[in-house]
Amino acid sequence: MGKHIQWGLIISLTLGIMVCHAQEKLEGFDLQVKQWAEECRQEVSGHFEQLLQSGKLTEAQAFDTFYIPIPNTSPQKYNTQYDRITDQAIQAILDKCLAKNDKIVFVVAVDTNGYLPTHNKKYSKSPTGNAEADLNESRHKRIFNDRTGLAAAKNKEPFLLQRYSRDTGEMMADLSVPIMIKGKHWGALRVGYKITK
Repeated sequence: MGKHIQWGLIISLTLGIMVCHAQEKLEGFDLQVKQWAEECRQEVSGHFEQLLQSGKLTEAQAFDTFYIPIPNTSPQKYNTQYDRITDQAIQAILDKCLAKNDKIVFVVAVDTNGYLPTHNKKYSKSPTGNAEADLNESRHKRIFNDRTGLAAAKNKEPFLLQRYSRDTGEMMADLSVPIMIKGKHWGALRVGYKITK
């Protein structure tokens, strides 16, 4: 392992997150998740390209970062010029990847700011006003700009694997691969999964 990678791991561990960079070799389930993430990313970016070619979506709309707050939502949700289109276009693709293995907790596509327009169906319930239920079951159209979320969203390397401990005490992994649209970095395809011994 090179000095650069070792330093990255030292910094990440002090923050409670362990990071594996693209220069490192993945094995076992991590490698399998990376392959699934790449396949899912290909389908998602392909769908975006089709929407652009058909005229259903413009490039300016696809890269829209003017987040319009959705009233009376907590945590705050936002609309963009494209989120209703992605609800129809990519949710089934994300759910197909989610169903690959029981260890997988979520599969999402986020823009470079961590905005998550379309979540898996099971996390896309309408807000109820019950804060605990909404936090767990109504996670779409939110901005996930925490340290892990932003690192995944902004990463341009072939992949980024982050391991961290949730507030529940269970260990999680977040493997992301960048999404490119028309040769531009749109964001990332993130796969979150449980780490088991």
